Amino acid sequence: MSHAVTSGSSGGGSFSSKQRTVLISLIVDFILWIPDIIAAILSGSIVLFADAIKCANEILATFFAYLTIRKMAKGGAGAYDYGMGKFETVTSIVTGGVMFISLALVFFVALYRIAVPAEIVQEGAYLGIFLMIIGVTMNSWLWRKNFRLFQKEPSPIMDSQWRLFRTKAFSDFAVLVSLIASLGFSHYAWSLYIDPLASFIIAGFLLFSGYRVITSSLPDLLDKTLDEELQMVIVRHLADFFEDYSALHGVRSRRSGNNVYIEIFLEFDGEKRMCEVQESINRIKMALEENIPRSSVSIVPTSVPMSSGQAKTVTESNGVHR
Repeated sequence: MSHAVTSGSSGGGSFSSKQRTVLISLIVDFILWIPDIIAAILSGSIVLFADAIKCANEILATFFAYLTIRKMAKGGAGAYDYGMGKFETVTSIVTGGVMFISLALVFFVALYRIAVPAEIVQEGAYLGIFLMIIGVTMNSWLWRKNFRLFQKEPSPIMDSQWRLFRTKAFSDFAVLVSLIASLGFSHYAWSLYIDPLASFIIAGFLLFSGYRVITSSLPDLLDKTLDEELQMVIVRHLADFFEDYSALHGVRSRRSGNNVYIEIFLEFDGEKRMCEVQESINRIKMALEENIPRSSVSIVPTSVPMSSGQAKTVTESNGVHR
């Protein structure tokens, strides 16, 4: 459920469509959440209570996504030269932390209901069934809508959104089955345990989502270098321009949201004129940016090896030597 932000290079139309899609998701979430709470109170169902807690987390996450897109749509040039990927990452980690707190709450309430079983109230359960049918339908529709938008213009925030609604659709279906089973087998004593045991499924969704959000956000927050596949793209293109420079002193890279920033430190022949060096820089930069989507490449002429051992290792481990 992570919520990333698109780069500042995206056009106004792109921000507008994403902002509208996320706002629709937020409104639908909130409209369904209020009766979900009412159904949980009327029925005394732990699984409906767990679902309401989960929905609150999802509303929080979607709200953060909406705020992030709005902030990006206003632009941050001059104040945020590298985009606002860190802002997105921090909000994602906060959301993941709230998920784990909710997970603990759901877990202990479910354990209590197992220790002290109680029947669910049928009228409230019927309302819950009705809401879950609506939830499965709406979340499946939003899942497909966000996925199509993600395919049209990939970005971390739309990737997290379609995955969020896919999880919500499966989660609501699990709640629906649980409520139907609790009512259908209510004449059996063991049916009292269906509801609290099913709430562990919701807890599982919270655990998976929270873990995924935090583990996917931390590498970007710590400026982790690009994965090996993109490093190999850089290496192959540097090999193509082997005659244009005399030494490679290092490569440094990181992500900010869905932007990729790459710095390449090259040494050029001292006999070359600056205009010739600049022509080589432009060719290398253009080739890399064409093959690495949403990348910004900086070629730094230098005769001094980089002091960062990590940056040297990146290039040397891929077999680039002069």
